[in-house]
Amino acid sequence: MRRIKLGISTAMGAAALAAGALALAPTATAVTPTTATLTADCGTFGSGLATLTATQSGTSATITLSSSAITSPIDVAAGSVRSTLTLSKNGSGTTTFTGNSSPALPAGSAVSTGPLKGTVAAGDVLEAKSLKLVIFGLITVNCTATSAQSPGPFTF
Repeated sequence: MRRIKLGISTAMGAAALAAGALALAPTATAVTPTTATLTADCGTFGSGLATLTATQSGTSATITLSSSAITSPIDVAAGSVRSTLTLSKNGSGTTTFTGNSSPALPAGSAVSTGPLKGTVAAGDVLEAKSLKLVIFGLITVNCTATSAQSPGPFTF
């Protein structure tokens, strides 16, 4: 009888520990909206509608940007563009998402960059304001948002 009690107590203790671990585990988080659009002006490189796609995993987030209105000035090999996306943060500050995981872009093709990586906290509200692309470390393209994100800022 004592063995049965000990076995039940051990099983109950293990179940309580497992439940406690689940309660302390980070919860899955989701950004809303996952896709937003805005218009941007990139000077001589073009202007028009851009699409931003955001994902989140805990405090890590990524944003990918693409635009058929903004074109690559030259042939660009994959990974040759260093991108910095600056976003307003909670209405009073800014944060940046960076990366150089760009696809290969033939001259004249639509610009796509990302995923750009950043850190977020629960409740952060971010809206894209500007994008800086440095191609081959030589050519700098500065883009400025000329509209608000639609349907609205990203909320993490």
